[in-house]
Amino acid sequence: MRIVTPDEMGKIESLSEQLGVSRGTLMENAGIKLARFISEISHNKNVRKILFLCGKGNNGGDCFVAGRELIYSGYDVTFVHLCGMPSTDIAKNAFSEVPKQRTKFLNGFRTKNLKKAVESEEIAFMTGELYKDAVRKTRQQEESKVSSIIKAIDESEVIVDGVFGTGFHGMLEHDIVEYFRASESKIRIAVDVPSGGNCLTGQVSAGTFRADYTAVFGYIKSGMTQYPLKEYCGKVKVFDIGLPDESLSAVSKDMSVIDMNILKSLKQHRRPDSHKGDFGKMLSVTGCDRMRGASIMSSMSALRSGTGLLTVASTWTCINNISYQIPEAITIPLVADNEGYILFDENKDTLEKALESADSILIGCGIGVTDSTRKLTEFIIKNARCPVIIDADGINCIASCIDILSESRADIILTPHPKEMSRLCGISTEGVQKNRIETAMNFAKKYGVTLVLKGAGTVTADSKQCMVNITGNAGMSRGGSGDVLAGIIASLSAQKYKSFDACVYGVYIHGLAGDITAEKMGYEAMLPTDMINNLSVSFMSIK
Repeated sequence: MRIVTPDEMGKIESLSEQLGVSRGTLMENAGIKLARFISEISHNKNVRKILFLCGKGNNGGDCFVAGRELIYSGYDVTFVHLCGMPSTDIAKNAFSEVPKQRTKFLNGFRTKNLKKAVESEEIAFMTGELYKDAVRKTRQQEESKVSSIIKAIDESEVIVDGVFGTGFHGMLEHDIVEYFRASESKIRIAVDVPSGGNCLTGQVSAGTFRADYTAVFGYIKSGMTQYPLKEYCGKVKVFDIGLPDESLSAVSKDMSVIDMNILKSLKQHRRPDSHKGDFGKMLSVTGCDRMRGASIMSSMSALRSGTGLLTVASTWTCINNISYQIPEAITIPLVADNEGYILFDENKDTLEKALESADSILIGCGIGVTDSTRKLTEFIIKNARCPVIIDADGINCIASCIDILSESRADIILTPHPKEMSRLCGISTEGVQKNRIETAMNFAKKYGVTLVLKGAGTVTADSKQCMVNITGNAGMSRGGSGDVLAGIIASLSAQKYKSFDACVYGVYIHGLAGDITAEKMGYEAMLPTDMINNLSVSFMSIK
């Protein structure tokens, strides 16, 4: 499923017009699709009273077309103008075609002179009672207007939000928030995006319309794949409104939502005469005495994801656990310091030899951050000849010398969570979360890496493309989930999946395993090790 930014959607529509499909035609198509969508939902819920909250732009125009169709189908339709009368030519045209004699209209926008009248109250004591009367009368009119709209909302069964479109940013006005709040017990449908949501970043204004359903026209917008806006969209349905295929050439970025069709196209099928060497040799440099679990979980998930041979290089204590719990793994004991962290100088020759035969290398899960682990991470980045997956402490080890990525002669994959991403970028975690997609794409392009920005709506990006994941759930929010993901991606990389494909496939499978686990165990009780046990079901679902 293709993703575009609001600005890109505007360019697509402009090129569509040049290709012979006008914006008016697109609005007509969108409105008709919206009407059918509303009718389907209304029929299923056995309701007939529809109220449209309309803006003055093209979102309002979509509502007028949809309302017209619903009126002719026998629905009881009310339109509320919240920001003024239609202002664009095509919205005006759509409004002119609404059968006025069969429709209710309410004006919900403020009187133009209200602000002036209210301000005048400050000098009313100087200029007499006339000003006070004017202010009082204007306020009464506004209060009556608000009351009539809230009454109409209360009497309706379906509320359709067509107030603001994909270009909205900023804060909603108090009156509009009150109308949205009054609709909370109704069936709520958003037109293209819930009003109050930022379609670029995924941020929301206080009081944003919380939809049960969102009808998206053409392509889903980038911010709608990210939280918190995603939560406000409800069930999303994307409608084809007749945009020419060629209009996508107006877009330079390649952004998509990962879906099952993409996974099916990526999956490599095994020949019946395959042997272990066909599925890669993965080297895992993970763990320390205090964080043995990170090495165990990443190793087990790697084996469950299909790598042919797994070698784990870690401290003696960690290796002892690996040997007991994962007998399939080959082990390389490394010398540790007094606190149980891998040393560099004492292990350099051993690691250099191990790098020579690896098809992918995972570095970071549970290694800690010391002078030796920093040198170790830098050494692997500079000397590896196969994809290097850097996770957790591996990321923290290079955060202060990020330019070392340019010295790599191999593909680099980074898998940070938002806090680790903030260290890499030198911005706050909040700054990362406010625009996850752009942050990931900019970083990947700048450093020539593949980046997996973890979290709800995990973003995978390289210098040319970006995909957003839709699997996963809140039950995965615990220590160890990232180690499982790192093992999956490193395993797929060893199997010769391209770096971007390994990440896309890995994050989807990881999230799917989390969803399967949550269904069985619930969010509270599920553990990352339970997810590893469900990787088999996840892979088997991709046919």
